[in-house]
Amino acid sequence: MRENLATWQKLNVASFLAGGLVGAYPELRGEDYNDASGRFYGPLIRQPVLIFAATSEQLGLMLQRAQQRGVRPHLYTRELFATGNDSDNRAAVAAVATAALDLVGLAIHAERKEADKITKGLSLHD
Repeated sequence: MRENLATWQKLNVASFLAGGLVGAYPELRGEDYNDASGRFYGPLIRQPVLIFAATSEQLGLMLQRAQQRGVRPHLYTRELFATGNDSDNRAAVAAVATAALDLVGLAIHAERKEADKITKGLSLHD
C-alpha cells in the first residue's frame, strides 16, 4: 500500500482489497463465530493479512512481478477515492493503460514463495 496516504485512505484501501481477495478466493473465508450467549457473528478471513508499505514505483514493480508469475493482482488506484460505486470504479481503471495506473494499493493471494518474490524489497507497514 502506498505509504504516503492519509490514514482513512489506507484503511479504505486495505478493506476493499481484503474484500476483493475473499470474493476471488472463497477458501479464505473462515467459519461463522458464536459467543457463549448463543449469538452469531460473521466470519473473518482465515489467514493473516500482511500489509506492506510501498512507493508508487514499488507498487508498479509488484504489479509487474505478479503479472509475470501469473498471479492475478487486485488493485486500488488513486482515482477510486473520487468514485462512489463499483461501476464507476471499474470505468476509472478501464480508462487508464497499465503503465499509467496511479496505484495506491495492490493485493495478491499466492503460495508463500511466490508472494515473497512478488513483494521482495518491501517492508511491513508501520
